[in-house]
Amino acid sequence: MLQSIRDNSQSIVAKIIVGLIIVTFALFGVESLVSLTSGSNAPASVNGQEIGEQELFRAVELQRRQILAQMGENADPAALDDNLIRTMVLDDLVEQSVLMQSAQEQGMAVSPQMIDSAIVGTPEFQLDGKFDRNQFEAVLRTVGLTPLTYRDYLRKETLIQQERAGYSLSAFVTDSQLEQLMQLDRQTRDLSYFELPIAPIRDAIEVDPSEVAQRYESQKSLYQTEEQVRIQYLLLDKADLAEGIEVTDAEMQGQYQQMLAGFASSEQRQAFHILVEINDDRDAAAAEAEAQDLRQQIEAGADFAALAQEHSDDPGSAAAGGDLGLNGRGVFVGPFEDALFALNEGEVSQPVRTEFGYHLIKLGRIEQTEPPSFESVQEELRQQLIDQKAESRYVEQLELLADLSFSSGTLAEPADELGLEIQTSEPFSRNGGSDAVTANSRVVTAAFSDELINDAVNSTPIELDAGRSVVIRVQEHLVPRQLELDEVAEEIRLELVDEKAAQRLDERVGELLARLRQGGTMSDVATEAGQPLNELTEVARTSQELAPEVRAELFRMPHPAADASSYGAVELASGGKAILALHAVHSPEAQALSDEEKRAMRGFLANRQGQQDYQDLVRALKGTAEIEIN
Repeated sequence: MLQSIRDNSQSIVAKIIVGLIIVTFALFGVESLVSLTSGSNAPASVNGQEIGEQELFRAVELQRRQILAQMGENADPAALDDNLIRTMVLDDLVEQSVLMQSAQEQGMAVSPQMIDSAIVGTPEFQLDGKFDRNQFEAVLRTVGLTPLTYRDYLRKETLIQQERAGYSLSAFVTDSQLEQLMQLDRQTRDLSYFELPIAPIRDAIEVDPSEVAQRYESQKSLYQTEEQVRIQYLLLDKADLAEGIEVTDAEMQGQYQQMLAGFASSEQRQAFHILVEINDDRDAAAAEAEAQDLRQQIEAGADFAALAQEHSDDPGSAAAGGDLGLNGRGVFVGPFEDALFALNEGEVSQPVRTEFGYHLIKLGRIEQTEPPSFESVQEELRQQLIDQKAESRYVEQLELLADLSFSSGTLAEPADELGLEIQTSEPFSRNGGSDAVTANSRVVTAAFSDELINDAVNSTPIELDAGRSVVIRVQEHLVPRQLELDEVAEEIRLELVDEKAAQRLDERVGELLARLRQGGTMSDVATEAGQPLNELTEVARTSQELAPEVRAELFRMPHPAADASSYGAVELASGGKAILALHAVHSPEAQALSDEEKRAMRGFLANRQGQQDYQDLVRALKGTAEIEIN
């Protein structure tokens, strides 16, 4: 889950945009303008540093949303194992903490100027080749970040990346290692081979009925049916309830008035701010004192925008005089938003404390959103009303379905009362069926419950998704039974045919290899086997002329002795086998490799070695860290 950031700030942003950053967001980029609090009973601690319940909760929730988004529209939250997600997320948070501590102990550091330069130079934050503050904020909002949290996230990830890069960039390979690896990589081989298909052998095999009966008796317990059930069910579908719902003009007008009321209460406020950051060089008291000093300058007539450009530690807004743009409620959180919406136009707040320092907030202008005309939203209002009525009817009928199903001995009464059709499924096992109802994990669990099987009762309503629910009843319980010989005779016969064919093929391959090793030629042996001989020279490891399994076996075979060949056999994907003869091995001379090829290979091998070294470091750090999981 922890998404490594490999190259530079651009790759970080690209990964944010496509949504690949999961746990890191939750750890560093969710709470933007409020202080983080951690509970006294932390879920874990790493070398005495706690991982709080709050940050773990946010990380788990964000991971759940990521998984559900990948599952699509019909995602079933109940199908997720929250305990498993929590365990995986906590493990990643522990690793993140270990890496941060290691980077700090190694003296890794990143200056505010480096972060500012990375942000300003990020293409995703630019319009027409220049950094654009509105674009910057818009991109971050799509992934739930603010400029301040993104800046902090970038700082921490850059620290970890520095140590990772230290290992990656300091790894090396010697000239002898490079030469050996290059020769192995560019090595080519000469071979000849022929295939022995299994189909003719299978066709010639006969199995006596007594063999089938003997196999059946010896493995009788294997030949049983699966436990299955057949269910009857009632499907309540909100989409069906929406059909035939009519909406009057008066209702749409009423909905429109509600919309107008919402617009009337909706406002956007233009916020300006100056951030005085709390960092290693400035503690909380010093930051607050500086913020108070800046506020006194503003009260004395200093220009807020000029002070923001000179003193604000927020790179996303400082160049624009601290302008954060027009935003409604919900964009900012906690004390920042409360202070902003308590101001009158032109007023400047007292210093407001957040996770990152102290803010001076100035309210620019207030804008009311203009409502659309009735005609432009009429169809939207109609659909909203239909959806509302359908939802209301769905909830009412779902409650009625639950009551009737509980009190009724069959599905007939609730079906008649609600006008639903009693449907019957095909038999299905504990692995689920092939349709949307019987494939649902909750339906399968209920169908195989002791209550429904033994007590012959209706289930409670089972939600398939947001708009569909079913009540099921087990119509037939098919317990596992012993299959008779005549039911599985053909299956057993085919098993025996396959076994005998494989055995005969192995024996034939052994005979042919023995002839080759006794001095026979590949041409004569292939002719004896009735198969065409294939001969190839200078086959490379990347060659597409051979089947992958044949090519792999070719490069596993030992070098042949002088004026001789090495022989081997390999199973083919078709079930047959191929007999190979390795005649010669060709390795390129070291001087035949260009300097450019050597540099490219050296860089690749060193980078791979560096990555392995860093992974070894991560394992060692986690192994020696004092990690407590509560």
